[in-house]
Amino acid sequence: MSIEVRHVTKKFGTFTAVQDVSLQIPTGELVALLGPSGSGKTTLLRIIAGLEVPDSGSILFDGEDATSRSVRERKVGFVFQHYALFRNMTVFENIAFGLRVRPRKRRPTSHEIRDRVDRLLQLVQLEWLADRYPSQLSGGQRQRIALARALAVEPKVLLLDEPFGALDARVRQELRRWLRRLHDNLHITGVFVTHDQEEALEVADQVVVTNHGQIIQVGTPEEVYHRPASPFVYNFLGKVNLFHARVEGGKVYVGGIQMPLPEDAHPDATTAKVYVRPHHFDLHHQPEGKGHFRARVLHINPAGPQVKVELETEWGEAVHAEIPDERYRQLKLEKGDEVYVTLKDEKVFIDASEKPDSNPT
Repeated sequence: MSIEVRHVTKKFGTFTAVQDVSLQIPTGELVALLGPSGSGKTTLLRIIAGLEVPDSGSILFDGEDATSRSVRERKVGFVFQHYALFRNMTVFENIAFGLRVRPRKRRPTSHEIRDRVDRLLQLVQLEWLADRYPSQLSGGQRQRIALARALAVEPKVLLLDEPFGALDARVRQELRRWLRRLHDNLHITGVFVTHDQEEALEVADQVVVTNHGQIIQVGTPEEVYHRPASPFVYNFLGKVNLFHARVEGGKVYVGGIQMPLPEDAHPDATTAKVYVRPHHFDLHHQPEGKGHFRARVLHINPAGPQVKVELETEWGEAVHAEIPDERYRQLKLEKGDEVYVTLKDEKVFIDASEKPDSNPT
């Protein structure tokens, strides 16, 4: 089932949670609503589910207006962050609950309910826990049961609100991969809310980046990560270094490094912001043929495949670089070393309203 959000706005008192949002979600895609706290992503999810009513705008399922439909009529499955399992019911009965409370004419037989619950338990790989109670399960197991319960009613759309937020890091990673495999098998349209950038980039087909109640960018994980539409997106999606650069003669300068102006740059621009991911630096003991700037090594953390190096530039700013362990061993890098820094990739944003910045020359 496809989902279309058309010019939706939702206010709570004087606070605007969602502001004139439009979005299209194709059938069978798994989409992440990604943004910081208060960016409107959970409110938007609840509006799609029918748990909140928009002040204006509409929600369409398969091209039909569903704005006034109830949650049940929309045939959505909803998975909450804190599971919301019934403590006094076994795992089996939790999954079967949505089927047992259906009107008599639409209610499956006891045999059909048992078959469906058994299949779902096999799907989430927890068939051996059917007679347990939620208090006897781990956090990861409870979340799988919550997902099985949502799937029991055969929803057309699966909605998940911070589904792994209450779990520790290792369990989150395992469940992310599991959810992706499950979605590939079921091909159900899914939307999940997260503030975890890694989770969105790893699991989703499309990522919707939100901030202040608006959609900032929509794209594949590769597009939003490598071709961010704004400084906010670049800064939000992972670690980044920010340089305040000068613009002269149609070029952007950071230290001795020269970069071209973006094609959409304002002709009167005098300053720019240059964003560089930590792993997009390279370090050298001698000047290279291309542009570089000098820096001093302040601290080295060699744990892991990427060695983290804290630097201080020649103009006094801090830089965080990450280099492969093999490269670190080649350089024989030590605290206090003077190095020459080059860039492997960067993103330049121009703000014509900025005044010229004294850093760096």
